[in-house]
Amino acid sequence: MKPRLNFVTLGVSDVARAKAFYTRLGLTEHGMSNEHVGFFDINGVVLSVYGQDALAEDAKLAGAKPPVFRGVTLAWNAESPSDVDAILAHAVACGAKLVKPGEKVFWGGYSGYFADPDGHLWEVAHNPFVSIDANHHIKLP
Repeated sequence: MKPRLNFVTLGVSDVARAKAFYTRLGLTEHGMSNEHVGFFDINGVVLSVYGQDALAEDAKLAGAKPPVFRGVTLAWNAESPSDVDAILAHAVACGAKLVKPGEKVFWGGYSGYFADPDGHLWEVAHNPFVSIDANHHIKLP
């Protein structure tokens, strides 16, 4: 078996609100979306938004609610520190909450965090130790 990551599904309290947020953020909703689920192709990985209760039920965890900090972040790597700041500002203008403004970080890069309307954390980072190819894929050293 070859490992891969194909879908990231976020459990959300309001699918329509989540779809609208991610559309404002710049993602294009796929035609397979419907009132119960939204699909966004992000360069080969599909981000989906699905009702939180329905997702918990599907995983046999009915009634479980997420904590404030879920122990997971999604990462959006930018090409420069100024791009990090621009992405964070754009996310806030789209309805995100700024969790941490962009700043120099201990590992030598620059990053900040925003939370989507359901509290899912996104790190926006510039990592000077990796490259981003023409297809916007990360290349580790």
